[in-house]
Amino acid sequence: MTSAAAVDAVRRSEATLTVRRPDGSACADTDVLVEQVGHRFAFGNIGFDFVGLANAEQGDARENVFGGASPEAAELLEDLWLDVFNTATLPFYWAGFEPVEGQPDTRRLQAAAAWFRDRGVAVKGHPLVWHTLAPDWLAEYSEAEVEEILRWRIRREVTSFAGLVDTWDAINEVVIMPVFANEERRNAVTALCRRIGRIPTIRLAFEEARRANPRTTLILNDFNLSTAYECLIEGVLEAGVQLDAIGLQSHMHQGYWGEERTQEVLERFARYGLPLHWTETTLLSGDLMPPEIVDLNDHQVEHWPSTPEGEERQADDVVRHYRTLLAHPAVEAVTYWGITDRGAWLGAPAGLVRADGTRKPAYDALRGLVKEDWWLAPTRLRTDAEGRVPVRGWAGDYSVTAGDRSATWSLRPDAPTPETTLT
Repeated sequence: MTSAAAVDAVRRSEATLTVRRPDGSACADTDVLVEQVGHRFAFGNIGFDFVGLANAEQGDARENVFGGASPEAAELLEDLWLDVFNTATLPFYWAGFEPVEGQPDTRRLQAAAAWFRDRGVAVKGHPLVWHTLAPDWLAEYSEAEVEEILRWRIRREVTSFAGLVDTWDAINEVVIMPVFANEERRNAVTALCRRIGRIPTIRLAFEEARRANPRTTLILNDFNLSTAYECLIEGVLEAGVQLDAIGLQSHMHQGYWGEERTQEVLERFARYGLPLHWTETTLLSGDLMPPEIVDLNDHQVEHWPSTPEGEERQADDVVRHYRTLLAHPAVEAVTYWGITDRGAWLGAPAGLVRADGTRKPAYDALRGLVKEDWWLAPTRLRTDAEGRVPVRGWAGDYSVTAGDRSATWSLRPDAPTPETTLT
């Protein structure tokens, strides 16, 4: 198991904070209280369950994609979610976002993004381009028209959400995209990718999104972590397409991969020198999916309960997985795929909270990492004659208090000598 010390060696750093009084003089030889108030690292979860709540809806009138909490149930989950996570992924699956051409769900998703922003949460959109949930109406157009409509869709969403959603999974699961087959849906995006190729399709997604918002962070995301994805990344980089991060999915419905396999994946994808975002992570608290299943979508059961034994295993797996990821310097974000079992993908018991709203051991274990082991609790320190005080902690936002005055400041490894003025 990856040790706590290994994580600290990568994530914890030293800073020498200079504290000043309102007149600019050094706050010398003074007792101060320093505490962390936020992480710089992106601890993420999907925010699908909260879209209805953010829009003051009632009941289950609107379908949630991969998140099944009603607005009333989501209200009970709000504090649990916000106590651990600082980054939310919102659903922009095209078939659900614009089921009727020309009627996108823009205002509803804008309200959800603003709801998270007002609570200090960064928001990511997922995804701009994906074949699996392409709208049926798109297939009525010619191949040339499909490309132009797709370009318009990307520009529209990135522009409409600029300032609310500034990180996007620009394109999802391209390794399989041109060969994907689904007899139940007419899929115009696969046909486009087959015609123009994977790399041109990626270029289309990234360049349209970046033109719409040059400040956005754009991620190439995939579940296929084989050499096929490596070859695709190499081809994209050689073609001059600018990637801001590499997205890696880890839906572990068949059991935790273990530290050795996870580390091997980390090393293979870190060699490109780009930040790694673990965009979709699940670990089960019930029976594991049989190992012979190739496509996880092929395993669907009527009832898939969380069990006491599974919950203890899930808690242990969560700690092992997060420690392994956070001990690698390339990892910049980890998104767990679901706060609750209610409406979870494939009906699997993958949530950190049971369907009835009670916490699983995995929730408490992850919170223990994020807000205890990897967090600086209120700590009494004393400044020197120059108003300086050494602080050791994780990158993030902090407060410092002296008497009835306080200030906020940021601990950043690239700026080890911060200054702040009490007010």
